[in-house]
Amino acid sequence: MRVILRNRKLRDMNAGKLFAQGCIAENLHAVSKKQLFQEMAELAIKCGTVDGDKVIVRDIVAAVTERERLGSTGVGYGVAIPHARLEGLDEVRAVFARLETPLDYEAIDERPVDLVVLLLAPSGASSLHLKALAQVSRLLRREDIRERLRTAPTAEALHLLLSEDRTASAA
Repeated sequence: MRVILRNRKLRDMNAGKLFAQGCIAENLHAVSKKQLFQEMAELAIKCGTVDGDKVIVRDIVAAVTERERLGSTGVGYGVAIPHARLEGLDEVRAVFARLETPLDYEAIDERPVDLVVLLLAPSGASSLHLKALAQVSRLLRREDIRERLRTAPTAEALHLLLSEDRTASAA
């Protein structure tokens, strides 16, 4: 059975649109979740994923921290996908960090995290937020992708891995 998506944004979303060039940190240093959220929020604004005139670092950190209180976004295999919906965003976007040193994140498998995707969505975009979250989760569930992300030599190589269109080979 094939589902036809009527919402163009849902239908056209792919990882390449989530991860803008320059929104990748290849060896981010963080010793706590709070520092990690702070560094990733700063990266989101610096690289233009989030308009710093509409959303400030403190708002991103607060929203992600609040979501984290509901349960850890450490999904296992060294991966975390902290996420939040915020006022002032126009579309779902993401930033990626490979951590310099794995971080205790209280993940569901109790393993430290070294691959992190911060996913940010407009406050009223529940379906887009969930679709993007599912898409990122499916991507990082793959062992081969996680291994390639851990060994990629540059931020540019990481961006290529994250934005590669895999729909052409999906059947």
